[in-house]
Amino acid sequence: MAEKTKSKQVADTCDTSCFNEEIVIRVQPKINEVNGVELLFKAMSDATRLKIIYALTLEEELCVCDVAHIIGSSTATASHHLRLLRNMGLAKYRKEGKLVYYSVKDYHVHQLVSIALEHSRED
Repeated sequence: MAEKTKSKQVADTCDTSCFNEEIVIRVQPKINEVNGVELLFKAMSDATRLKIIYALTLEEELCVCDVAHIIGSSTATASHHLRLLRNMGLAKYRKEGKLVYYSVKDYHVHQLVSIALEHSRED
């Protein structure tokens, strides 16, 4: 098995060192535009937070207590994850009396979750 892995690694690597200078000059100055985007993916890489974000895309808004029941956790755990999502710019909240309601921050969050879900369903 180790031999298959080794040959596979060799097959998917260039046999020589070269690069297309025109492409490098065009792309390299733009590469730092993605700085900070990893935080978005880090926020959604946690299974619990992803479930919460997904639930928030299914409903316009959810109370912290509803989220806790949906994901099968305590209110404190749900609140902790929701706060992280809010701090990472994925969710927003509003307080109404003693209740706190969360929703996704904007349509882009809906799109990210939808695209990821669609991709995971592909063959």
